[in-house]
Amino acid sequence: MSRQWWTLTWLVARRELMDRGRAKSFWIASVLLIVAVAAAALIPALLQGGTSTTRIGIVANTPALTAAASEAGHISGTPVAVETLPDLRAAEAQLQSGALAAVLVGDREVLVKQVSVFGSNGIATTLSAVVGLEKLFAQLPPSALAKAVSERVTLPVRGLTSSGRSAADRFTGLAVAILMYIILLTYGIRITIGVGEEKASRVVEVLLSTLRPVQLLAGKVIGMGLLAIGQIAVVVATYLILGHALGTHAVRGASTSVVLVGALWLLLGYAFYCTAFAAAGALITRQSDAYNAALPLQIPLILAYVLTYTVIYSTSVNPFFHVLAFIPFTAPIDMPVLVAVGAAPGWQVAVSALTTIASTVGMAKLAGTIYGRAILRTGSRLKVRQVLATRG
Repeated sequence: MSRQWWTLTWLVARRELMDRGRAKSFWIASVLLIVAVAAAALIPALLQGGTSTTRIGIVANTPALTAAASEAGHISGTPVAVETLPDLRAAEAQLQSGALAAVLVGDREVLVKQVSVFGSNGIATTLSAVVGLEKLFAQLPPSALAKAVSERVTLPVRGLTSSGRSAADRFTGLAVAILMYIILLTYGIRITIGVGEEKASRVVEVLLSTLRPVQLLAGKVIGMGLLAIGQIAVVVATYLILGHALGTHAVRGASTSVVLVGALWLLLGYAFYCTAFAAAGALITRQSDAYNAALPLQIPLILAYVLTYTVIYSTSVNPFFHVLAFIPFTAPIDMPVLVAVGAAPGWQVAVSALTTIASTVGMAKLAGTIYGRAILRTGSRLKVRQVLATRG
């Protein structure tokens, strides 16, 4: 491909950027996304302000531990009632029944019923920090106490039932899946509608007097992709800024590996899906047919997204979900989730990525063929088999 080829393709991409970026629908969607992520950061912080009494059990109680539990409640803004327990078995039974929110096992650990996807409860975390510092102070000479205050020392928080990977990893995986689903579906349908608009208005006939069909296809995908990256950057920045300002646990503990895998599949998934959505747009003759033409491409995205919740909240992975992580139509959503729950070793990630890349190349060629043969054809709605049988 020559420099001139890319210059003309970039002109299409820039036109797409300017036209779509000025659309009211784009700005309305952006505002709604920003409001949604702001709520995701603000609501947990607001819910932490409850005033109901929290019951904490203590095994091997001492006056110092009772005082530490009360201080933890004071720091977290939660009224605390302390109950002394005879042994660990009694503590576990009380936790399982829901009578206690957390149990302090001497000065060794804090026990909760389960460390959920969204992190352990605030009082348990605060309790582990307060008692951890008390334990440290007892072992230090008075001259070293000033230095110890700056240290972050906590007791381990253990759940009666294990959730596999950490809560932050799972929350990050869920966030990646939601963002992937919204971006691929939203921008895919936008491309389908955009191609249909140009075809119906006959603008495409003017454009094809100087451009090849594949340049129009590539320019649309690149232009919309840059717009998507900009929108994602603003949304993620909003969440990170608010999350860090409010001390949101999920933001501070976000898994780097899940984020990196998610970024990789966002690029691969966008390239794979949006070329296919553009080809679907070339098959329609009226804008009202856009959603019907795009429906077959939406189904695997919906399936992958719905099944995500069965994995994020479970301690095991369904084999069917594992298979979907190697199919290009569902891998962009499913593989980051498997990484988040610790069910996908590195070699599986590599195999799935290579399969998706190879399939993206094949999809681009197929979409280019369909787009080139169908974009100028009007009349009744075209079928893929009919277009591929045509020699153009």
